[in-house]
Amino acid sequence: MKAFAYLRVSTLEQNTDKNKLDILKFAKDKQLGSIEFIEEQISGRANFKERKLGKLLDKMHRGDVLIVPELSRLARSVSQILEVIDITKRKGISLYAIKENFSNDEQSITATVTSTIFALVAQIERDLISLRTKEALQAKKATGIKLGRPKGRGKSKLDKDRDEILKLIKLKVPKTIIAKQYSTTVANLTRYLRLYTA
Repeated sequence: MKAFAYLRVSTLEQNTDKNKLDILKFAKDKQLGSIEFIEEQISGRANFKERKLGKLLDKMHRGDVLIVPELSRLARSVSQILEVIDITKRKGISLYAIKENFSNDEQSITATVTSTIFALVAQIERDLISLRTKEALQAKKATGIKLGRPKGRGKSKLDKDRDEILKLIKLKVPKTIIAKQYSTTVANLTRYLRLYTA
C-alpha cells in the first residue's frame, strides 16, 4: 500500500505548507505511513487527465491511498470531481478529502451526504445557466431578433453539453437527475442518447 497526497495551486502566491501539515497529521492519525506528495501549479480548469493527478491515478493500485486538502483541488467541474471519485472507487483506491471529512467508502455517511450536495450544486449550476439563457433570449426578442429552433434534424440543444452528459451517464447518474439538470425530459434525453451519440 502506498499513500499519496495531491496538492494543486493555481497561483505562485499560494502556500501549501499548512496543507502539508494537515495531511501529515491526518496520515498519522490514520496510521497510513509515509506520504509521497505530488504538487503542481496549474489552473483547476485544466482537465484532471491532463494534469499530474491523471498520471498519478493511472499508476495507483488497489489498496493505495490518495489524500487531498479539499475536493475542489481535484477539479473545478462537478462532473470531473465525480469522475475522479468513481475512478478511485473502481480501482480500489481510498480517497480522503480533509476539509470535507470525505471518504469514498460506500459505507460512509459523509460520502453519501457529500455526493448529495454535489448533485444539488450541479443542479444549481444548471439552473443558473438556464436562467442566464432565458434572460439572453428575452433580450434578443426585445430587440426584434427572430428566435426559434433552426430547421433540420441535425442539431439538438443538448449538443453543447454532450461531453458532460456522457460523463454523467458513464458514472451511472440516474437519467431523471441528468434531465432535470439540463432542463429536458427523460424521454428527450433518452432519444438524444440514441440518435446523437450513436
